[in-house]
Amino acid sequence: MSYEFEEEEFTTQFNGRVLMRILAFLKPYWYWVLGFVIMIAGTSVTDSYFTYLSKLIVDEGIIAQNSERLRQLLTTYGGLAIFQALTVFGFIYLAGVLGERVQYDIRRKLFNHLQELSFSYFDKTPVGWIMSRVTSDSQRIAELVTWGLVDSTWSILNITTSLIFMAIINWRLALLVGCIVPVMGAIAFWFKQRILVYFRRVRKLNSKITGAYNESITGVRVVKAQVREEKNLEEFSFKTTAMYKSAYRAAWLSALFLPIIQIIGAFGVGGVVWYGGLQVQYGDITIGGVQAFLSYLTFMMWPIQDMARVYAEMQQSIASSERVFSLIDAQPDVVDQDGAIDPGYIEGEVTFEDVTFRYEEGKDVLQNFNLHVRPGEHIALVGPTGGGKSTIVNLICRFYEPTEGVIRIDGRDYTGLTQRAIQSRIGMVLQTPHLFSGTIRDNIRYGHLDATDEDVERAAQIAHAHNFIMELENGYDEDVGEGGNLLSVGQKQLISIARAVLADPDILIMDEATSSVDTLTESYIQMGMDAVMEGRTSFVIAHRLSTIKRSDRILVIENGKIAERGTHSELIRAGGHYYDLYTRQFRRDREQVYGLYGDLSPSTA
Repeated sequence: MSYEFEEEEFTTQFNGRVLMRILAFLKPYWYWVLGFVIMIAGTSVTDSYFTYLSKLIVDEGIIAQNSERLRQLLTTYGGLAIFQALTVFGFIYLAGVLGERVQYDIRRKLFNHLQELSFSYFDKTPVGWIMSRVTSDSQRIAELVTWGLVDSTWSILNITTSLIFMAIINWRLALLVGCIVPVMGAIAFWFKQRILVYFRRVRKLNSKITGAYNESITGVRVVKAQVREEKNLEEFSFKTTAMYKSAYRAAWLSALFLPIIQIIGAFGVGGVVWYGGLQVQYGDITIGGVQAFLSYLTFMMWPIQDMARVYAEMQQSIASSERVFSLIDAQPDVVDQDGAIDPGYIEGEVTFEDVTFRYEEGKDVLQNFNLHVRPGEHIALVGPTGGGKSTIVNLICRFYEPTEGVIRIDGRDYTGLTQRAIQSRIGMVLQTPHLFSGTIRDNIRYGHLDATDEDVERAAQIAHAHNFIMELENGYDEDVGEGGNLLSVGQKQLISIARAVLADPDILIMDEATSSVDTLTESYIQMGMDAVMEGRTSFVIAHRLSTIKRSDRILVIENGKIAERGTHSELIRAGGHYYDLYTRQFRRDREQVYGLYGDLSPSTA
């Protein structure tokens, strides 16, 4: 299916402010950072000293034919090898643990923040985009502050210590090498910057592909029912082809990069051999010294490449960080006001006073909407799709707040109550019930974790779900599968009603609870609904009008306004919108069940 979300553009240039925010994740673990930096420093200095030792072994041991000196130097070499093994183990262990902790902190922060965001954020942000931020982007940040710091520290120290030891051996030759290093560094950084451009395109396309994957998998039934496989494959192929081209270009530049660095390094080696040979003739340097210089020059090629790689990865990580921080910085549209309270109990009186609401500027969904619901009253909302029924209940739950006007609960402006005070006392049963992976018992107890097994079973009995549960092989311990896919829609609906019963809400909302089930299952769900609505303020959205005939009031919602209101019998006698809806549906049901045709009059209906 087409995936039109356009990801926000982020910079790949050095951003000090963002980098400081990234480094802030290390603050709680500063002693770990200090530990592995010390370990890396020990490893790096030892690396450079090994090369200097090789010079001494050649000059003072082998050429001088001094076996005692050779034994001393080899003993030193062995001791340093053991020391380096310990430092390597230390920094790998510390960096690995630190990376996992930082990644855990980032993901926990993101997850907690996602719980606080309003529905409006999820309305306009694809799941694939969010998942990419929580997974791959958080991982990239953790790698930067651990392995990126390891590699950059190692590279800087290796280059620095190598130049110091070369200067000790022969400062003129060290100056020659020092002129080559900046050239290699500049070329390395140039290549990595170009490669980064293509990697960014790959990342952006990857987010789109992830979103497309998510939509196609979650909507697989619709895809197959609408025979969209070929069209989806065509759209997917277009995205993957674009991603392939960018990845190919990045790979081509990466493949070209190393040979060029090696060629420059070869010229450097040639220069060292030529000039070092002259210095040997004049006695300014030994053969071991020349050999050490060649080793240092070859050895420095890898730190230079590492520095360029870390720089490029840092730019990618900054882009990832900006994506993560854009999520962290997203502010919920609905927030608790200062001084908001939790009264501890809700009577269930709900009042809309001149409420106007819009999701988008200039497109009102509700217009000057007024409604007063008494505690314990059962209200049914009917009408055409898009009329505003779901918006009304979403506003009651305070998933959104009015653009204009006031909503009162128990006579008090509900913005003076905490969101938890409202939402913890509202139970919802949706058209498409959502169950979580786990057992039936876990799902009924969801949101009421201190409930006993007896409480769970009592709720299931009230919701008329107990009988079908006991027919399952494992009863209440039956696994429901991902999203409840091992159960039928009707079974999932009964479990969601049982969940609402256990929560014991003060206000109950039923949103198309029986629209996707057969007639027999509908009767069970209706009995469960009647039981849970008893004594509670209830709002029922329904297209099957047979389920709302006993409501205290029925509201016909059209174009964001109440077109009609009254009891079932009053609205039938009025012969208006509700009468038309009811008679058409009643006639259709009779035709399906009995095969009978004919008109119904208001009196017979």
